[in-house]
Amino acid sequence: MPDAEDSHERFIALLTQYEGIIRASIRAVIQRPEDVAEVMQAVSLVMWRKFDSLTDTKGFAKWACVIARYEVLKFKRGKARDRFQLDESLVALIINEGVEEIPVRTGKMAHLEACLEKLPDSRRALVLQAYAQGCSMKALAERLGKSQDGLYQLLRRIREELRQCVEVYSAAGREDFGGSNP
Repeated sequence: MPDAEDSHERFIALLTQYEGIIRASIRAVIQRPEDVAEVMQAVSLVMWRKFDSLTDTKGFAKWACVIARYEVLKFKRGKARDRFQLDESLVALIINEGVEEIPVRTGKMAHLEACLEKLPDSRRALVLQAYAQGCSMKALAERLGKSQDGLYQLLRRIREELRQCVEVYSAAGREDFGGSNP
C-alpha cells in the first residue's frame, strides 16, 4: 500500500512542521503543561483519523488549529466544574487569532533559525543546551565551569543578539537567509 504509507509520511511531516504552532494555540487558552499535552494528543489523534479528508495540505496548520479549537472546547467542558474556565467564545477568539498569526510565527521561526545559524558554534550549542527540555541551569553552569549568574548573563546577551538579528530579518522582509549578515 504505497499510497497509505505516503499519506502517513505526509501527515507526520506536516505534524512535525506545525506542532509548535498547534501547541502554542492550545497553550494560549490552557495553562497547565499536562493539560496542553493531553489536548495535543487528542488533536493529533483526530487529525490522524481525518487526514485523508484534508484536500489541500497547504492549509494543514489552519485545519489543525480548527481541530485544536474543538478539542480545547471539549476539554474545557470536561473541566467545567473547575473554578476558572474561559468562555467558549473567548477560547474561539484566542485560537482564531492564533490561526491568523501562523504566517508571522512561521516567518519569525525561519528568521530565528537563520540567526541561530549565524552564531558561532559554541554560542549556538550553548543556546540549544540551555533550552533543551529538562535542562537545569545549575547543572549546565557546573558543566561549563561558570556561575549560574554568569550563565544567565551570557544567555541574556545571546538572546539580545538573536532578537536584534530577527528584527533585522523581519524588517527587511527577507526570505533569503544566504551568506550576508543582516
